[in-house]
Order: sequence, then structure tokens, then C-alpha cells
Amino acid sequence: MNLLFFLTPKQDVLFIYEDFTLRQTLEKWANQRYATIPVLRRNGEYLGTITEGDLLWGIKNLHGLDLDASEDVPISSFPRRRDYKAVPVTTDMHALLNAAIDQNFVPVVDDRNVFIGIVRRTAILRQVAKQYEVPAPSAKSKMSGKMSKEKLRA
Repeated sequence: MNLLFFLTPKQDVLFIYEDFTLRQTLEKWANQRYATIPVLRRNGEYLGTITEGDLLWGIKNLHGLDLDASEDVPISSFPRRRDYKAVPVTTDMHALLNAAIDQNFVPVVDDRNVFIGIVRRTAILRQVAKQYEVPAPSAKSKMSGKMSKEKLRA
């Protein structure tokens, strides 16, 4: 199976650019419920991820920060605790599954390291769950099973 089957394309993903200010980041992130989002260069290159915790710790370490001052704080000045590792679009399912074990989503890049989207761990798990579902027996097969038992008794 190809990872593109699971891909959420870039245009449907919340991300920020490395040159965003703290205020721009907070405004873009305000109505979303994501704990981690990708950080890109303006040319689309994937740099890593930033978490809500990274923002909170960065704000804590910038004493006396108010909303007006946040316009002057570049988001690139925030240390990131952990970056989600990106995989190339040609990654096989085994490598994709290994990456998804440690990350809520797996960033996907092309051969130039340009971000093209993410694969959510939930999308992978849904597919695996579908593969392990046992189809419900049809009414006809239930009937033929009963009839076979009755024939055996006779």
C-alpha cells in the first residue's frame, strides 16, 4: 500500500512559517485543537514541528511579554523540544508505521525536502482496523449453516 493513500495534503494542514512572529503563530493556531504543528520555510521546506509546550516555555522565558510585544518575537527564536521526523513520499509502509509509533502524525516531503502533507496516525490505525475486521455472515450463510446442522442430525 502507498502512503499517498493516507496523505492529508498541505492545503488541509495547519502549519506555520519559520519567519512568523509569536503573535501570527498564536492567531493562526487560535481556533485549532492541535498540540503539534509543522514549521516550514517560505520555499515549503520542512524544518520540524512546534508544540503548545514549546510556545508556553518560550513565553515563560521571555519575561514581561504582552500581546503587543509578541509582534516582535520571531517564532524561530523558540527552542523546540522535539521535532517530528519527516519521511519521503517514497517511504514504504513498514517505515511509515515505525515513524507513526512515536508521532501523532508523520510529515511527508518530496525529494527536495518540500513539505507536501501529513499522514495522521489515526488514518493508519483505521486502515489496519479495517484489515482485521471479520465480515458479518450473511443471512443466507446463516441459513445454510442451520440447514447443514439439521441434515447432520437426521
